[in-house]
Formats: sequence, structure tokens, C-alpha cells
Amino acid sequence: MSGTLYIVAAPSGAGKSSLVNALLEREPQISLSVSYTSRAPRPGEVDGQHYHFVSRDVFEAMAARGAFYEYANVHGDYKGTARDAVEPLLAQGRDVLLEIDWQGARQVREKFPASSSDVVSVFILPPSRAELERRLRTRALDKPAAIERRLADSREEVSHAREFDFIVVNDQFADALAELRAIVACRRLRRDAQLPRHAGLLNDLLKAD
Repeated sequence: MSGTLYIVAAPSGAGKSSLVNALLEREPQISLSVSYTSRAPRPGEVDGQHYHFVSRDVFEAMAARGAFYEYANVHGDYKGTARDAVEPLLAQGRDVLLEIDWQGARQVREKFPASSSDVVSVFILPPSRAELERRLRTRALDKPAAIERRLADSREEVSHAREFDFIVVNDQFADALAELRAIVACRRLRRDAQLPRHAGLLNDLLKAD
């Protein structure tokens, strides 16, 4: 049985990365796919851990030869998921999480049948626009002009929340994390996942006396 592909998207500043990191710490069966990006590293970011940082020319060359599972231009920079970082793991039955934007999520969903249960998408919302702006300004990762652009872009991003399977509001972090874990648990308890996993148990329970 192939693994499940989890897609997590959000407007910048909603707390997506913090939630994803906390989820992965508690769910070691899920592998994070490290995206490629054409932007420069921020302070503290490590190549190969937070992103694979490449030049714009290198990224465009990779896209031209079909190396990406999905990619998009986000806030003026390219971000994308390499095929060889996802497909082999899924084929081995490993769950994979993509931390991407709505454009990438749409590309991924287009690769799967509409009825497929192998892809689970989650959109993270902030509790309010005022809180979103506060988070963007207090994290001090971007210049004022970049923050204003992210705030403007957030309206477009949030407008695509309806395209996702689940919506989680990140107001209280612990509650939002619990909801994310509940989504994972729900997927693992589905019939198509449980029947192969417990075939031996079912056969034993169905034995005639």
C-alpha cells in the first residue's frame, strides 16, 4: 500500500512551519519533503534542512527538465518539490508531508484522481487579520516592504482555503496541533488503511469455532 501525501498550506505568518515541525516531532512515520527555493537563506536557515537553496537560473533549468513534482512563484521567488524527494517514499508506503502554497497544492491534486484518498490537504488560518500582521512584524524576518507584500498576498492565499480537505485555525498552538494530529489519526483509521494492516487479526476473528 502506498503512503499518504499530506499537503499543508497557509498564508505567510499563520504559523504553518511551527505546526508542521511540532507535528513531525510527534509523528515520526511522516517524512518532510524539503523544498527547493530560488530565494536567499534567511538568518539561521540551513541548506538541505529548511530548503534546498539554488539560484533562479538553476531552478528554472530544473523546472524545464521536469524535475519538480510541483512548483510556483511565491512572493517573487520560486519554490518547488522535487519528484525524487516524494515518489520513492510514497511507493515504499511512507507518509510524506509537503509544506507548500495553494498553487503547489493545486498542482499536486491535479496529479491524483478526485476520489483519491492518498492525498490529504490542510489549510492553516490565523485567528484574525490583526494577529496575522502582528506575527509577521514580530518575527522580524522580512523588511517592511516585504511584510506589506505578504499581507497583500494573504488575501489571495486565504481565498483558496475552500479547495482543501481540512481547515485548522491556529489561535491556540496546542489546540491547532491537536487538530492536525487528529487529521493524521483519522486518515490512518480509514478502512482502506486498516484492512491490509490487520488482515491477520481479521482472519483470526473470522475463523469458525
